[in-house]
Amino acid sequence: MARSWERMVQRNSQQINKRRKKEGKESIYRSSPAGQTDVYKGRNIIFPVLLAALGILYWMIGQFDTSSASQNSLMLNWVGVVLYFALAAMIFFRRPYLKVERARVSTFKFNRQRFLEASDIEKIVISRNSVSIKPKATKRGQWTFSRLLNRFDTSVMGERMEQFANQHKISVEHK
Repeated sequence: MARSWERMVQRNSQQINKRRKKEGKESIYRSSPAGQTDVYKGRNIIFPVLLAALGILYWMIGQFDTSSASQNSLMLNWVGVVLYFALAAMIFFRRPYLKVERARVSTFKFNRQRFLEASDIEKIVISRNSVSIKPKATKRGQWTFSRLLNRFDTSVMGERMEQFANQHKISVEHK
């Protein structure tokens, strides 16, 4: 099927599914076959723990600093502590992911969803603790999915990325 035809079928099936959902009926089969999209999710742990530790440190400094204990400085201290913990919770609960589709991969970086077509990938580097995707463009940074930092299951992810690379004739490097 041509890609424009696939997009049209997918768009129409989404509209029908929305209408069927409003009517309380079960959705129809989506246009993309099962198993075509794989999503690998990780978990941010290190940065939220660091932010929580900074929040605790900020709270402790605010508690022990009684020299200029005006009402405004106490309130700002608590606002800062709460914001540190809120940011830590937001980063912890927003899970990083790698979505492998038929002809592209996507992830969430810098508050935006980033896509990388198969034709734009120079090579894929697979090691025991990380999977790296190097794009052809020199301006784009290398995508690295690590077991240590983001708790990805890199062994399963590496196998799927190797299949993706073989399917699209992308060079794979094992370290």
